[in-house]
Amino acid sequence: MHERFQSVDKARLARRFGAAARHYDAHARFQQEVGQALLGLMPQGPTSLVGCDVARAGLDLGCGTGYFLPALAGRCQSLVGLDLAPGMLARAAERGSGARLVCGDAEQLPFADEAFDWIFSSLALQWCERPAQAFGELMRVLRPGGQLFFSTLLDESLWQLRTAWQQVDGRAHVNRFLSLPQLEQALAAAGVTAPRLHCQSWDLAYLDVTQLLRDLKGIGANEVNDNQANSGVGLSGRARLQRLGQAYEAFRQPDGQLVASYRVCLGRIDKPL
Repeated sequence: MHERFQSVDKARLARRFGAAARHYDAHARFQQEVGQALLGLMPQGPTSLVGCDVARAGLDLGCGTGYFLPALAGRCQSLVGLDLAPGMLARAAERGSGARLVCGDAEQLPFADEAFDWIFSSLALQWCERPAQAFGELMRVLRPGGQLFFSTLLDESLWQLRTAWQQVDGRAHVNRFLSLPQLEQALAAAGVTAPRLHCQSWDLAYLDVTQLLRDLKGIGANEVNDNQANSGVGLSGRARLQRLGQAYEAFRQPDGQLVASYRVCLGRIDKPL
């Protein structure tokens, strides 16, 4: 499947996330929770995922600031962290995990065929323009018997924020993500058979909508991937934000918190021997 899901300016995407690198971790509690859940699906230690030898090489695709590199380093003999944003890789280099850091695109991986025993990718693949091509590349660089562990956002994510914005000006202002059927279609087009997919919701509590917007801006995810929705409309403007806050009040919980919901798919793929 080579059809584009979304129009992505890769250079702009890299600049945006790179600019957020320094303060990313302070606003990434959701990303950290999802990544920890994905780590829980992986074997502990460097034993090969097919049980016959030691895992030689692992890949963290979309490693960002390298938050998970230290935890992944003990699961293989050599670890590579790849990210599209040089600014993120500069931050990852400060962690001293021992991983080799590579700047690259998930849809055109700069690695040889069958280079890795396992691949870990948490909340990165949703930014791909051609998800089927990205999954095809992941399967190409994964050795037979290896496994891919990934998490990605689905289209129900931030539905409260989308609904509130639509009440303000009729536009979504929220990034568009794959539906589960679209994800399954992308996997099938990449030749993936029998993927193990588990979908669940993550609810994050905020005191007000400005805290949510601050987190989205802090991780570089405050701009939508829809040029029409972006044209002439930003998140600035006191009156606009006041109207947004009023609309979001419909989602305030009995405990006084406002909820932002994400829909996440956790996946495991076993490449046949």
